[in-house]
Amino acid sequence: MNGTPRLRSAYPSTPKSGQILGEGYGSGTGASGARVPLPTLSAPHKDPQAPLISFNLVDAPSQRLYIAFFYLGLTVWRLCDYYGLVSDEDDSLWLFMKWVAIDSIFLYGLPGFKIPWLQWSSTTMTILFILHAIADAVLMFRIPIPLEAWVVAFSRLVYDRETTVSERRVKPASVLHNSSLILGKQIIHILPEGSAMLNPDHTAYCIDGLATSVNLPIRINQTNPILIEMLRLDLDTNLNETLTIESKELRKLKKQAEKHFSHHELARPRMLQYTVKQTGLYRLQRVVDESKLEVQRRLSDTLVVQCPSASVRSVPDTKCIGDLSNFYLHVEATPPINVKYSKLVNNGERGHIELSIPPEHPISPLARHRTPDALITRDPMAHPDISWARTQSTNIPLNESLGVIGDWHYSIDEIRDGCGNVVDYTSSHPEALHRHQLSTALPLEQSFSVHDRPKAALHGCDSQRPLRVPKGKPIRLPVQLSSIRPNKGEKGVHQLSYLFTPSAELQPNQEHAKDAVLAELKLDPNVAGHDVHEPGLYTLRSVESAFCAGDILEPSSCLLSNPPEPSLSIESQIIPDRCAGNSIGLMVELDLTGNPPFRLSYIIQRRGGPVTHQVTETDMLHTQLELRPEHSGHYTYEFLDISDAVYREPRSLRGQNLILEQDVKPPASARFLDAYPTRKTCIGEPVPLGVQLLGEAPWRLDYEVVHHGRRQKHRIDAIETDIHTLMTDELKNGGEYSVALTAVTDKSGCKISLEQETKIEVALQRPKASFGLVEGQRSILALEDKLVKLPLRLQGESPYTVKYQNLNQAEDEVTTSRFRNSNDEINVRQAGTYELIQIHDATCPGNVEAAAKRFTVEWIPRPGVQVTESATVEQSQDRFIKRDICEGDEDAIGLSFSGTPPFDVEYSHHLRPERGSQSANTKKFTAGISLASIRMDSIGAGIHQYKITKLSDLSYNHDPRKFSPIAIEQRVHARPTVTFVEGGMTYRYCKEEQAGGENVPVSLQGLPPFHLEVEIRHHSSTKPELVTIPNIETHQYNLHIPHRLLALGTHSVRIRKIRDAHGCQRRMEQDAPHVQVNVAEVPSITALETQTNYCVGERISYTLSGSPPFNVFYTFQGQERKASATSTNFRRLAEQPGEFTITAITDQRSADCKAHVHITKIIHEMPSVRVSKGRTATVDIHEGGEAEILFEFGGSPPFEFTYTRSSNPPKGKKSQILDTKSDISFEHTKTILASDEGIYEVVAIKDRFCAFSTQKVQGKSGQKLLTYR
Repeated sequence: MNGTPRLRSAYPSTPKSGQILGEGYGSGTGASGARVPLPTLSAPHKDPQAPLISFNLVDAPSQRLYIAFFYLGLTVWRLCDYYGLVSDEDDSLWLFMKWVAIDSIFLYGLPGFKIPWLQWSSTTMTILFILHAIADAVLMFRIPIPLEAWVVAFSRLVYDRETTVSERRVKPASVLHNSSLILGKQIIHILPEGSAMLNPDHTAYCIDGLATSVNLPIRINQTNPILIEMLRLDLDTNLNETLTIESKELRKLKKQAEKHFSHHELARPRMLQYTVKQTGLYRLQRVVDESKLEVQRRLSDTLVVQCPSASVRSVPDTKCIGDLSNFYLHVEATPPINVKYSKLVNNGERGHIELSIPPEHPISPLARHRTPDALITRDPMAHPDISWARTQSTNIPLNESLGVIGDWHYSIDEIRDGCGNVVDYTSSHPEALHRHQLSTALPLEQSFSVHDRPKAALHGCDSQRPLRVPKGKPIRLPVQLSSIRPNKGEKGVHQLSYLFTPSAELQPNQEHAKDAVLAELKLDPNVAGHDVHEPGLYTLRSVESAFCAGDILEPSSCLLSNPPEPSLSIESQIIPDRCAGNSIGLMVELDLTGNPPFRLSYIIQRRGGPVTHQVTETDMLHTQLELRPEHSGHYTYEFLDISDAVYREPRSLRGQNLILEQDVKPPASARFLDAYPTRKTCIGEPVPLGVQLLGEAPWRLDYEVVHHGRRQKHRIDAIETDIHTLMTDELKNGGEYSVALTAVTDKSGCKISLEQETKIEVALQRPKASFGLVEGQRSILALEDKLVKLPLRLQGESPYTVKYQNLNQAEDEVTTSRFRNSNDEINVRQAGTYELIQIHDATCPGNVEAAAKRFTVEWIPRPGVQVTESATVEQSQDRFIKRDICEGDEDAIGLSFSGTPPFDVEYSHHLRPERGSQSANTKKFTAGISLASIRMDSIGAGIHQYKITKLSDLSYNHDPRKFSPIAIEQRVHARPTVTFVEGGMTYRYCKEEQAGGENVPVSLQGLPPFHLEVEIRHHSSTKPELVTIPNIETHQYNLHIPHRLLALGTHSVRIRKIRDAHGCQRRMEQDAPHVQVNVAEVPSITALETQTNYCVGERISYTLSGSPPFNVFYTFQGQERKASATSTNFRRLAEQPGEFTITAITDQRSADCKAHVHITKIIHEMPSVRVSKGRTATVDIHEGGEAEILFEFGGSPPFEFTYTRSSNPPKGKKSQILDTKSDISFEHTKTILASDEGIYEVVAIKDRFCAFSTQKVQGKSGQKLLTYR
């Protein structure tokens, strides 16, 4: 022990046995048991630290053991005095003083022995003395000490176990302080802001023979990358490769990018240009900066594809009108593809057409309206299919009908692929020109020269209408070339062939001879036909131009003939005046030869007057020509020339001396200008009549007006003009008037009688219109939708135009009809009041009689049926619901009819039973009056549906279009039944003073609530007790027997009557099943707390009554369990969540009689929360960025939780709480975005029922049961 290092405050080391007193701290040693000789002249030296009893006599451990035995003996003596004090009640004060003195002597005398390890300081000794004095006082003055409680508390401290609801013994602390309820935390570090993005402007890139490589821009911001990994997906194989840009290459790229920036623009983003020479899909996979952290990169995929190209598959350039262009555009590009080409026709306006070729791949992201940044999934290692980005080769047919003659020119202007790469073949940019030169091997244009197809036909001549030509005179064969518009450079001459047969060689049917001549000629379209002169039959065979074959149209045959020339011979006679005998004209007889029609020209010359040329045409070979000049004088008539249909050039007749002369003096005459024989007018109006006068002015005109035999003569003198208007008087009487010109006298005084007459029909009165009477009234009652004829009474002259309207129509619509009969009829099919508005006959407008201008049409009412209103009938939408009845009850429903009795009714009855198959039948009956009823069928429980399907009366047959079926529905309820679940069984119950009665399970059929009447008879009594049980809401019911009716012993229980919610009742027979009830005493159990909801960790306590020990039966988590209680208290620790239900209890006296109870307590799990999946997660973000903190909850929502943000401490230091926040979540997960640096962890959580916290308030963990209202 001497070799063990000791502190200054430690006990001194124990001396070795055999060491002398002064040798303990000396340096000399000697033999065991020998004394060290003292110097001669020196006194002996005594060590102040030497023990009272030498260690050589008794060593230190033995001394300590003896002291311990002595102290134990004092303690036994003290306890003996204590027990003697309790039994003998000695003086407590004396004993107290005694032991205080003994303890003081012992404690304060002990240091004098100077025994190692028992040398204490004065402070320690004082404290020990005080403690012993207190113990002496407690013992001697009999102060009670809770030793049992202290022992129990100490035992719990050492071994603390409680029984749980699952009958296991666990430590309560392990349940109450479950550190797994709150797990995980998230640490956020803020890094310097930096980002990288590939192709930020979403520029399109492509590679071809001109551009063999492209520079992909990589924008870096606030970062200095040392490594960039770029993913490339091959478009053809879908294989991926990683392109790594090392730091050395990155320095070169950054150096090139910084050439465009000054030293003051260090903070601006840099654009690194990375060169690639292969097509594919490129994506920034990883960017690492100088801090060895990945730089935030925005997902942006860039496609490098083959540059789009287009060409024309050329075809011959000569076309005829109507042909198809029939050529192809060959394009190669990444779909979707847009091709623009232009079309120019005859140097007109250039048209631009754009074609779109959709991708063959249905899920191409390039086909979307807006191309997303990520073209593939975020996990490129999943081998995404990017076949949609491959180059697609397509032939686009251009099959356009060439419908315009001229030059057609097609040229490719531009092609655009799905990535946005554009090749413009029309641009003047040097790169575009160079690209165009490279593509000269592929034609970009297609031209057509479109020519018209010639069409030939004969115009104005066919086989039925020959071409008549004067003899010896040539004529152009009327060949017409239609739609001849020669194209540029096209020859105008067409090749034409025809057949010719002379007239003498034609067959009898006027067809060509077998040896007809086939002639060909070149025909200029500008020349209208071909000159022919030989008579015969000409037929066109074919026509063609230099480029296109044509068509021969009808007529294609023409017969050429030479008819004879026209001639004329004349004879004349004088036309005399009967009054004066003067000559008034000539009648010339004309005899003509030739081909009608003839055109004959002659002149009339009055002496001293001008020459008048006259032409007469006639279709006849003999005719008369009357020459009666209107004015007097000497007239000369000379025939000049003649022509006919063939010889159109006039043939002169002057050589035949066809001249006639005469002196003419014409007589007076007059005639009506209007040729109408009869004029019609309205009564009371004058009539103007135009008269033309002939002869020499002035004239005197005599005329007369005749009406109803009365003749009125009139004369008009001194008429100076040859046109005069004769105005009659007002014709006030209706009827026919005759106006006759009787005579006219001109300047010669010769009165000439006339026979000119015209008639005037004057209406007798204004036309009138009115409705006639039907059975003495202007109204009619008819069958609905039948044609109704409304009688009209019309006065006037037919035809009549009548306007009328139906006043009952919503729109103000006027109908106009024409009638020819004065007693005509208006046919109508609609009910309403019809009113006449206006009448007009053939001549005059008329009037409508006000008293007879309306006629009313009404329909005979159709038969109808309605359900009689009753308190037992309710209407619900499309049917009537009759109040429910019970099976076997009598019921009926009343009906009221409208119409003409008797009424024939047909209805169907359909039963939908509660069990079994459905049934239906049809019934008929006849109602002689307007009231009837249908007897309701109550045989069979279920829904009885009655539907009135047909109805007819005396006037109308059944019309399904006009009749709406009436549905009536009634539910017939089965009478309820009740049986004991276990009929004839003997139930054993325990007599319980606090219970209200016993329960016997019964089964009920019907609609709850039920009403039962139960008979209970004790074996020792002859008078039964009746119990009425109302409002039974379930079909399975525990029949409750009141406690007051149960005595110890056997009872017979029988059900006498049952009634359900429908009011249906059934009385049970005397031999109905019954049960026996045996009653005995039972224990009871009562919960100490009224609450139902508990949390895990809480204790559930009950009090028991009866004779211990008890057996408590309960269910927990679906398992039935049994627990024993030796006292009247029963308590369990809620270890796990679940439903804890006490089901029964037995005690020592009633082991066979189990008291059934149902005391349910719901144990809820403690709410839990997981931060970052329950792990410690570290997230590095850049300044301004955000990190997601995922909270996952367990328990019953809603959840309220408190989390803190603590500082990220340096190593070796504690973190400080910077912020505390509370939040709520109605779901089991919640994500919070955080942008502040720190350590985020949850310190408290609570759900709907429970709460848990890692923070301690006054030394207790915050945990309690919550209730949300």
